Amino acid sequence: MKTALLIIDVQNDYFEGGAHTLVNAAQAGQQVQQVLQTARKQQLPVVHIQHLAVNEGADFFLPNTTGAHIHACANPLPGETVITKNYPNSFRATTLLAHLQEHHITHLVICGMMTDVCVDATVRAAMDLGFTTTVIGDACATRNRELYGQTINADTIHQAYLAGMTALGGLYAQVIPAATFMA
Repeated sequence: MKTALLIIDVQNDYFEGGAHTLVNAAQAGQQVQQVLQTARKQQLPVVHIQHLAVNEGADFFLPNTTGAHIHACANPLPGETVITKNYPNSFRATTLLAHLQEHHITHLVICGMMTDVCVDATVRAAMDLGFTTTVIGDACATRNRELYGQTINADTIHQAYLAGMTALGGLYAQVIPAATFMA
């Protein structure tokens, strides 16, 4: 089984001062950075996913803005792959699948943002495409949401989505903390 690290949407707009700040983005970013350093030491292929919003009415990840740039905690090194996307699912209308197949990748270690949108959509698509996936739960983040006039806490959403990924005995993914990956 050949493994690659897939880092999804760790971009400036999600961090403090950005156009779409997430809860605990800085803490998740620190974990992403440590996971990335470990993957590099292990000489794992690294794929960075960068979302560029092209849909009408988008107010973050706008092309040619600082907010759309990959955050410093996950800066790609020369030779690391960067794939841009325009949808939550990192496979949709991108070169990701072809890239992974070309490099004979069968296992994805995934981290990034947002847990309940782009990370979830990508994890589920990866399973449908035959990949084995591991999600680094504490290297992901999301934000508070509104439902029926009530605020749903980001931590509740984050935990519920991670638990859903492990549904049916880990059907979609195994979820582990960064410390387990780095050990």
